[in-house]
Amino acid sequence: MKLNDYPIDAWLRPPVELYSATVFLGSSLVCVLAPWSLMMSAEIGYTMALILGYMGYERTQQALWVLRYQRNIRRVPGFSLRPDQIPVSLKKMYLGLGFRWTQKHTQRLKDTQRPEVEAYIRPPPHILWVRKKEVQWEHTPVMKALMKITARPAWWNPVAPYPPVGGLPQLHAVEPNEERVYSDLGERVGHTLVLGTTRVGKTRLAEILITQDIHRGGNAVIVFDPKGDAELLRRIYLEAKRAGRLDKLYVFHLGHPDISARYNPVGDFSRITEVASRISRQLPGEGQSAAFREFVWRYVNVIAKAANALGRRIDYDMIMMYGQDIEPLLIDYLEFVLTQKVGNEDWQAPVQTVKRMYEDGDLKVPRQMKDRSNQAHALIKYARDMDVIDLVASALLKTFEYDKSYFDKLVASLLPLMEKLTTGAVAELISPNYLDADDPRPIFDWKQVITSESIVYVGLDALTDSEVAAAVGNSMFADLTSQAGKIYKHGLDIGMPENEMKNSPENKTVTCIHADEFNELMGDEFIPLLNKAGGANFQVTAYTQVWADVEARVGSKAKASQVAGNFNTLIMLRVKDEETAEMLTTQLPRVEIQTLMQVSGTNDSSDPGSDVDFTSRNEDRISVTQEAMLEANMIMALPKGQAFAMLEGGNLWKIRMPLPDDSGDEGMPKELQAISNDMRQRYRTSDNWWQLSDETTNNHYFISPEKKEKQTFVPVKTRCLHSGGLGADADDAMGVDD
Repeated sequence: MKLNDYPIDAWLRPPVELYSATVFLGSSLVCVLAPWSLMMSAEIGYTMALILGYMGYERTQQALWVLRYQRNIRRVPGFSLRPDQIPVSLKKMYLGLGFRWTQKHTQRLKDTQRPEVEAYIRPPPHILWVRKKEVQWEHTPVMKALMKITARPAWWNPVAPYPPVGGLPQLHAVEPNEERVYSDLGERVGHTLVLGTTRVGKTRLAEILITQDIHRGGNAVIVFDPKGDAELLRRIYLEAKRAGRLDKLYVFHLGHPDISARYNPVGDFSRITEVASRISRQLPGEGQSAAFREFVWRYVNVIAKAANALGRRIDYDMIMMYGQDIEPLLIDYLEFVLTQKVGNEDWQAPVQTVKRMYEDGDLKVPRQMKDRSNQAHALIKYARDMDVIDLVASALLKTFEYDKSYFDKLVASLLPLMEKLTTGAVAELISPNYLDADDPRPIFDWKQVITSESIVYVGLDALTDSEVAAAVGNSMFADLTSQAGKIYKHGLDIGMPENEMKNSPENKTVTCIHADEFNELMGDEFIPLLNKAGGANFQVTAYTQVWADVEARVGSKAKASQVAGNFNTLIMLRVKDEETAEMLTTQLPRVEIQTLMQVSGTNDSSDPGSDVDFTSRNEDRISVTQEAMLEANMIMALPKGQAFAMLEGGNLWKIRMPLPDDSGDEGMPKELQAISNDMRQRYRTSDNWWQLSDETTNNHYFISPEKKEKQTFVPVKTRCLHSGGLGADADDAMGVDD
């Protein structure tokens, strides 16, 4: 009988198969060397040797299976891949090694919790003794050197420490036979949610998925990184270079505006009202603040409508300027309307006449408007007399005629926000000057990114200024939602020449969006991005720590449930919140768990004439109970780099991600390396739990000091910014070897 033919797997026990294997193999050897000792002829002895040898081989394999299972219970074998070894498929998305979790794995996991098998779960006594002595002899001169050797995680070290991954290894060891785990690419338009606490492998998983998206081609890749992860930026650059897409890589980083691409969060929209919504959404909207927020929305909307009618590109600088004083916009707009409806030559002289009347005191100005210019009063009076006031002008006039002190109170919440967005070098990034030909930093928009199948890294520097990061990130999401709506309604080719059209059912650009800490970026527009952007081929992969962060962001549990309902694929690493873990466990069925019960007893004989004084019995009874396939505490005890994944309509998989092998990686250009160094020193947010020390990381990742000395920045003007401000031939200019 095979090991897995028994009702209950009993693998946490001594490998008794070795005894019978030894007997079979020993007997086989005797049959070959001395068949006469068993009263056999040579021919019969050789035949019996084959039979006994085969049986010994089978029992040896069973014993090795048990030993391997027991070894994995304590420490799962290592698994690493170079980036160029990560499988890239046009039909599947690779997640790592693993297996489909079924009832038998729940059964095996329950078996590891029995007290009698504790000796097989805990590290061996000699390992525990060495770990204890490493601490005890840490400052002892002679033993200190020896302990450094025993602490080496090398294959030749019999007392090597276990990997610092924590958790319960048995969660993955319950299935010794692993396979590559894939998810169908068709499921990605249903979006993917990745949950996991800090430093458990979310960023490593993101690197694996982003690497595949970059190499798959035919898609745009957009990565939002609110805090800033140096290894993630480095990985995106290197994979874009390997894939031959370096000329389509944009790096937008609020923390490094001097060498960043530029982007206007409010410059592109489907409806003019989106500008006001993207700005007012950043303001508090609870209680009495709701009324002020609505007024700010109307005020910004008036500015946007007037500027758009004048043919001006809207940006934060413009909103800030006219938010402080709307009079210049009113004058420009009224002059524009009068020129269109009256004629440029016909209105100037009458307006000057009215202006002199205000200056001479012949016409009186209302008390609340005495601080306004006479030019504005003259234009308003003439436009009203000529009845050329349209809806936009009327809205401007209504705003203009507010008492200034009262008006300043109404917009008091707008100006601090705009001050943050228009101060310092960051303002040049998010309010770009499109006419400055001397600025080598390109300007991108989402339509350009999608149609050209580009790669964008968005570093929001949230740890430095969370409010600016949230405002810009939220506006980017709103802009993406708007683009998804346009693509969904009109296709990607709207406004394109016929010979450049590519919007056919066979050839549609896929937009892969990876949003780390997406709870910091999302607003009300994130829900329609999830539930309606699938038709525009938008594939969102969102990463966050606990679901409570999302609930706090959207303001209600019902809205958070609405967001969660739009993620068809769920990948859950270790979490520290039971409610978050239950997002997965509540979707799983209950299974039958078998429990082995040992029963023994004795009965006295009541027959005085019988030779039997008593009877005894020993039984093994199997009882069946209904239990959850997976419990929340199991997810909360996952080792780092491991996860449960709900794939393709409710199939539960247990996966572990490969550790990175960066042996074949190249150096980065000077400017991108400066960003990477700064993020590594300030943020320390990457999930480098497999690294031994900072020195190891630095030596492993950075190019040599000799190359640093040779690198000089040569600004190359190209259509696309990559490598933090470099052109298509920047590697040659920088002296970076391919």
